Amino acid sequence: MECFELANGVSLPKIGFGTFQLTDAKRCEQCVGYALETGYRLIDTAASYHNEKAVGNAIRHAGIPRSELFLTTKLWIQDTGYDRTLKAFEHSLKELEVDYLDLYLIHQPFGDIYDSWRAMERLYREGVVKAIGVSNFLRNGW
Repeated sequence: MECFELANGVSLPKIGFGTFQLTDAKRCEQCVGYALETGYRLIDTAASYHNEKAVGNAIRHAGIPRSELFLTTKLWIQDTGYDRTLKAFEHSLKELEVDYLDLYLIHQPFGDIYDSWRAMERLYREGVVKAIGVSNFLRNGW
């Protein structure tokens, strides 16, 4: 699979499977499972999609080594701020049943994004996230 190289050297697959609007747990788990069977290795979810548990189940049942997958999730607005970001991150790891994330994003440019970013930098330094970033931010401000 072709990849982009992020600024820190992490390889990001060019094609991924998004789970937005897969709110039914059984359906989400099936769809992610089919995507993995088909060859997708980037799976994108978010706390606000309320499907991290189903995504984690699909990954676990797929039998693909974690190191061969690229897993992205996103911090939601109500979880911004330093301590709340750390707590939300731990919750996402628990729901997904993984030890680390490949990419953790601030989902929307609202709330205390500055302290959230500082918390995400900490998670990156600790090695539990391979890359951090933002989603739905405009290039020249928000």
